Amino acid sequence: RRTVEGHARRVLVDASHEADLLVVGARRREGHFGLQLGRVAHAVLHHSACPVAVVPHRVHDA
Repeated sequence: RRTVEGHARRVLVDASHEADLLVVGARRREGHFGLQLGRVAHAVLHHSACPVAVVPHRVHDA
């Protein structure tokens, strides 16, 4: 583990050069089909030097 300062997109893409896999989250909203990718996940998918796993996050009502 490490802490890095900077823009998340740039930090993750830079880290991808030394990683075997990057894992990013995506929101799944009710009433919408598919995943809602944010700017960071979108950039990592397009510019990563390693494979990327997109893990859906669904908010459950309590």
